[in-house]
Amino acid sequence: MKIINAVVSRRIIVLLACLTMAVAAWYEMAQSRAAEATTNLTVLFQMVGDFPLPGGTTRWDYLSLDQDLGRIFIAHLGDSEVVAFDTALKKVVGSIKDIGHVHGTLAIPQKQVVYASATQTDEVVAINPMTLSIIARVPAGVYPDGMAYAPKVGKLYISDENGDTETVIDVSRNERVATIPLGGKVGNSQYDSVTQRILVNVQGRQELAIIDPTKDVVVERIALPTKGNHGLLIEAKRRLAFIACEDDNMLLVLDLNTNRVVKRFPLGAEPDVLAYDEKLGKLYVAGEAGVMSVFSVTDSGVAKLGDVLVGPNAHAVAVDPVTHEVYLPLRDVGGVTVMRVLKPRP
Repeated sequence: MKIINAVVSRRIIVLLACLTMAVAAWYEMAQSRAAEATTNLTVLFQMVGDFPLPGGTTRWDYLSLDQDLGRIFIAHLGDSEVVAFDTALKKVVGSIKDIGHVHGTLAIPQKQVVYASATQTDEVVAINPMTLSIIARVPAGVYPDGMAYAPKVGKLYISDENGDTETVIDVSRNERVATIPLGGKVGNSQYDSVTQRILVNVQGRQELAIIDPTKDVVVERIALPTKGNHGLLIEAKRRLAFIACEDDNMLLVLDLNTNRVVKRFPLGAEPDVLAYDEKLGKLYVAGEAGVMSVFSVTDSGVAKLGDVLVGPNAHAVAVDPVTHEVYLPLRDVGGVTVMRVLKPRP
């Protein structure tokens, strides 16, 4: 019995030693990755600054730029409010409270309205961007999240993430006019200005669904070689869809002319929101782990420029197409919330 116990003990010791070495190797790799990303920050960007945001050190989510007003509207999910940030003054100019667990924001300058999706009350809230007051509340499914606007038909499309549907709202009346079944958990929605259709990540089916806004029906489904296809951005002129996949931390580049994935790139952990600077041809993919991946998009193709460690929980990003400044709300930097602003180097 003593011999058996000794053998078992030796095996346990060896197993623990192997486990310790594996953990050490993983930690070393993670530290190396972080160091590489930190180095890339100075190569790709210059720091404009960290600017105070209000409220507690709780989760921030999507943000949307109203270029006409020069304001970014930020979903402070943890505080259930939308914060208006002036891009010229680099300061907060007001907050809209009582928007329960706000996830998404979408500014529609031509309609002078900002929409915010609230998952606590399962509704979309319409906001006057000048007075920062609530003008309407509209039911929007089970778990409203990302939004897209189809200007020709004047409709707002909201991803009902857990309800497996797309909610459609007429923005002229602020009334729900349709609910489109998608058959699986829903990721982000985007408008394709060339085809004038709405594209939706149906991550529960590993598909990209295409909706005809004139009929509010799915007219096509594109199978995707991935899982967790959540984030989405359309580069309409070059006919590309960029799809951020949170389950395998990959970016898919989909050719919208052929409906085929033409490239795949690794991303930081838990990628979420994408932003695009069309004039510079720069694509930004932000992730929950704080790593933002940067890509060059040209007529010659898509190329990865690097991964940047931009800050804790930096999973939401927006870009100003005029100044080219990149905006990232961060929940806790030394005990305070800030808007980190970066500018790409020439």
